[in-house]
Amino acid sequence: MAFSSYAAQVSVFITDKQGKPLTNIVALLHNDDKSNAVAGEQAIAIMDQINREFVPHTLVVQQGTKVKFPNSDNVQHHVYSFSPAKTFELKLYSELEVEPQLFNTPGVVELGCNVHDWMLGYIYVADTPYFAQSNSEGNAIITVPDGNYTLSIWHPRLSDSDTARQSNLTIGKDDVAVSFSLFLPLLPSLVEYDAVEGFTEYD
Repeated sequence: MAFSSYAAQVSVFITDKQGKPLTNIVALLHNDDKSNAVAGEQAIAIMDQINREFVPHTLVVQQGTKVKFPNSDNVQHHVYSFSPAKTFELKLYSELEVEPQLFNTPGVVELGCNVHDWMLGYIYVADTPYFAQSNSEGNAIITVPDGNYTLSIWHPRLSDSDTARQSNLTIGKDDVAVSFSLFLPLLPSLVEYDAVEGFTEYD
């Protein structure tokens, strides 16, 4: 008996309550096959530091990925995280090449800099290879084999009620389009808090 497996594109259109497309929202698809939950040994991603900011602000990697933290600024940085998914520290450095960090536990890793307090970044470690971030038009496109999947979304500014939502999808040989509208507005960004006005730049 011959078995066939198809690959289809799942297009997830993500908007706020007013229907405005949202950018950089993470869409994830999970199925029961855990054999490919961990990335291969060669998986490398980059979280740079440019103009005293983490770039990108939000990085999504698969479990088992190594992340490089080059410093493209002309000042030193001191990167750290106390998150349960990854606790580490890269003490004062100004090099473009530093030892990459292995991210092997699923979850959210919040990044900071001990030198520049306003620097904030996130790494989402996914236990699935099927994920994408929404583009400027609000679309996240994921290519998956046929099967049954659970769709979820994540972003550091999403409310708990939105990150807890899940949708069940059955994927065949045809492409699938899904719309996802948030229940609640995005939480305020750091720069929207009044307290940030007291920050001053220093090297």
